[in-house]
Amino acid sequence: MKALVLAGGSGTRLRPITHTSAKQLVPVANKPVLFYGLEAIAAAGITEIGIVVGDTQAEIEAAVGDGSDLGLQVTYLRQQAPLGLAHAVLIAREYLGEDDFVMYLGDNFIVGGIGDVVGRFTSDRPDAQIMLTQVGDPRQFGVAELDGDGRVVGLEEKPAEPKSDLALVGVYLFTPLIHRAVAELKPSWRGELEITDAIQWLIERGHRVESSVISGYWKDTGNVTDMLEVNRLVLESLETRLEGRVDDVSELIGRVVVEPGAVVERSRIVGPVIIGAGARIVDSYVGPFTSIAADCVVDGSEIEYSIVLPRSSISGVSRIEASLIGHDVEVTPAPNTPRAHRLVLGDHSKVQISS
Repeated sequence: MKALVLAGGSGTRLRPITHTSAKQLVPVANKPVLFYGLEAIAAAGITEIGIVVGDTQAEIEAAVGDGSDLGLQVTYLRQQAPLGLAHAVLIAREYLGEDDFVMYLGDNFIVGGIGDVVGRFTSDRPDAQIMLTQVGDPRQFGVAELDGDGRVVGLEEKPAEPKSDLALVGVYLFTPLIHRAVAELKPSWRGELEITDAIQWLIERGHRVESSVISGYWKDTGNVTDMLEVNRLVLESLETRLEGRVDDVSELIGRVVVEPGAVVERSRIVGPVIIGAGARIVDSYVGPFTSIAADCVVDGSEIEYSIVLPRSSISGVSRIEASLIGHDVEVTPAPNTPRAHRLVLGDHSKVQISS
């Protein structure tokens, strides 16, 4: 069995971060979200992985390499444009051959891994198997309709009037029969080849499509709110580890990780918090559910429930909350006079100003 991991796409909901960085590499607890999926696949006993990449191919390749560090054999498959999940299957046809495969969306996060669902698929071997979860607003997802016996009888992508509250989680398992379905598809109203349409093709022709409703945690980390929530969840399971230097006057409360080369001086840190390698926390407060990446500086500032990417600095800022701060960012206080806001913002930025 192989795996097909989707790591293309433009990540529009995470702009401006994704103008310069792949959305699958935004870190959760200082580890790219993509790596949680790769580790889950490896833990399920699958070692051959094709990663579908787009414009951020070089960045993805630099981070993952050949996969050997994770016990994987990685092949990169270039998708010229993000034309839908089924299109990713289409371009991977030669790589997948006649093997069964699991398709995993690289920006999805699932607690508990996929070992159980892979084991069930391998033993029962339906033509397709999908994972579902209940959501508050199904209109944002692919939605499944089940009959009274729990069998999948219909699927629809982002419906205006959903027939259930069961959304497709970004993990799918297929036999080679899916290639026949994909080859028959026409673009949807979104201009994409939809995997939901391919699975519907199987259903309409009497092929067996099984589903399981997961009770564990799942998130599509496509926006800042969800990224922060997943970061919170991962940090909840953090175990204290102090490998950097913490001076005698600093106070560490709860589960805190200080990675090698990091320095904490005259500061108060309330976990769960992770401080990345080479970072410096000086005269500051770092509150719960915060990830400070490698080589960052927090000086004379307060921050909590936030993610800070590598090499950024926050100096003299009274309070930062619920924020995602990109690579190589400088955050400083504005001058007291004149009373004005001085901004340099990228496309699609969102700014909240208290005036």
